[in-house]
Amino acid sequence: MPVKMEFQPRSMPETNTSLSRIRIMKKVDIFTDGGCKGNPGPGGYGCILKQNDRIKEIKGGHPQTTNNIMEMTAAIVALKQLKGPCDIRLTTDSQYVVKGMTEWMKGWIRNGWKTASRQPVKNKELWQELDKVSRPHTIKWIWVKGHNGHPQNERCDQLANEAIAEL
Repeated sequence: MPVKMEFQPRSMPETNTSLSRIRIMKKVDIFTDGGCKGNPGPGGYGCILKQNDRIKEIKGGHPQTTNNIMEMTAAIVALKQLKGPCDIRLTTDSQYVVKGMTEWMKGWIRNGWKTASRQPVKNKELWQELDKVSRPHTIKWIWVKGHNGHPQNERCDQLANEAIAEL
């Protein structure tokens, strides 16, 4: 004897798929470098921001600073140029910046801005600023070897050296 089966349509949960509510983040490539003549000494930084075919270059310097401070300043200055959340690839030759943002930051915050050896984090204020300006964005931190032919890294290095020369 055949069995009669009835299927009742299930109600689907309401979802809001309105395109007006979907925010597509701008894709931005950022390249940064910082350096010093002496460490500490006069220092400079260079940044390149690239979105589609638009390119912006920035440079700046300080008469008495360190290499790490200039590397961090380059990233901070570049990120401050953005006017809303972006999907970013940030390329730098600073392992200090990349590891700080991808490996060390959470532990420093958890430990009250102390290192694993319970020492105060160097450049704490800059790390806090870099953390703050990074938060609205999705960032992939990329390390490249410096002075190794990477065109944008070489250009950032040139901008940093120009800034030092202009001090």
